[in-house]
Amino acid sequence: MRITKFGHACVRIQHHGTTVVVDPGAFTDPAALAGADAVLITHEHMDHFEESRLRAALEADPAVRVWTNDAVAAQLEGLGQRVTVVGEGDAFEVGGIDVSVHGEWHAVIHPDVPLVKNIGFLFDGRLFHPGDSFTVPPHTVDTLLLPLAGPWSKAGEVIDYVREAGARQAVPVHEATLSPIGQMVATRLLGPDGPGVGSELVVLGEGEDLDLG
Repeated sequence: MRITKFGHACVRIQHHGTTVVVDPGAFTDPAALAGADAVLITHEHMDHFEESRLRAALEADPAVRVWTNDAVAAQLEGLGQRVTVVGEGDAFEVGGIDVSVHGEWHAVIHPDVPLVKNIGFLFDGRLFHPGDSFTVPPHTVDTLLLPLAGPWSKAGEVIDYVREAGARQAVPVHEATLSPIGQMVATRLLGPDGPGVGSELVVLGEGEDLDLG
């Protein structure tokens, strides 16, 4: 299994000859969708879901399918069975990749900001993308895609989440809201110079790959 980091929260997963793209939002180069067999969307916020761009990719390749929650699916009317609604506890397969769904809600930004639904995806039991949440995977995973920063998180919560998840390695995503200096501070806290998280931090640049074995 190989992952490629794209803008913000988007990653491309390649395994068994199948390409899955997760959360290609407005901060992601549209090229991230090239060659995708499936697109998985955790929630409706524009930095994770860009309707016109996704529709264009689906029009360009009639074989591409989408799995997401009901709120996103409602914005993709007219695509019929190409869009599958999933939620907490569901499981499905994409080209030999087993996927299970965990979590229900986006992390709270503020009590006065409406809460939206959010689902996380676990791939082959070893790679977890939580979307915009601190949902803990159902068991210890090899690799956690770690939301590094957002209007709903603070550094201490990110540290505690990595500790609780207990993954062998954590790969930061969701960092477009940080300046380069902010990213350096955040990753330093999660590395050997911080208070300790129990997971190896692996930072990927735009377009960089990581082989998960």
